[in-house]
Amino acid sequence: MRSLDILVRQLQYEFHDPELLQAALTHRSVRGQNNERLEFLGDSLLNFIVAEALYDHFRYAKEGDLSRLRANLVKGDTLADIAQEFKLGDFLRLGPGELKSGGFSRKSILADALEAIIGAIYLDSNFEICRTRVLNWFESRIKEISLSLEKDPKTRLQEYLQSKHLPLPQYEILAVEGEAHAQVFHIECRVPSLPYVTNSVGSTRRKAEQLAAEKYLQLLKP
Repeated sequence: MRSLDILVRQLQYEFHDPELLQAALTHRSVRGQNNERLEFLGDSLLNFIVAEALYDHFRYAKEGDLSRLRANLVKGDTLADIAQEFKLGDFLRLGPGELKSGGFSRKSILADALEAIIGAIYLDSNFEICRTRVLNWFESRIKEISLSLEKDPKTRLQEYLQSKHLPLPQYEILAVEGEAHAQVFHIECRVPSLPYVTNSVGSTRRKAEQLAAEKYLQLLKP
């Protein structure tokens, strides 16, 4: 397991009680204390923080639209993407069975751990500090989201390939440059059995993958 100091720098939050962070990173497959209670707390905090941010950002949006936007931002895939940006899987404490089955990269486990960290930060500090950290992690996503909520390029590429009965796209990190707070990701997108390969660069892994997927879509569609 990598040093938690690395994760603390990425989260941009220094825990007064390091045991809270340890608990947030401990899956239920490990005997004893685990992160389920912290996950429950973090889930509630996350939903409120994102709801409040959307309420302020979209002044004239209807309740149904705000609910749809929030659901998109707090869904498991989004949380797993953020967790992967922090390389959270490198710091998880998993039982032997989960370790063997690759639990450190399972999206549901990553998403749960991120919610648990939110709960841990709240207990270690206060609501205002917790909200500041969460909004910092979600800032770019809240700015990018729109009421039309068009499907993102990765989703559109996957659905297009499925409609043609083709394999799903594969994304590979070619390189990561820069310090933890200002990284640049180089991503490659390819589809088994197809001759095309696209490359893109982004300030987060998610952005780089989306750009690479958009390029791939342009190659497939006339």
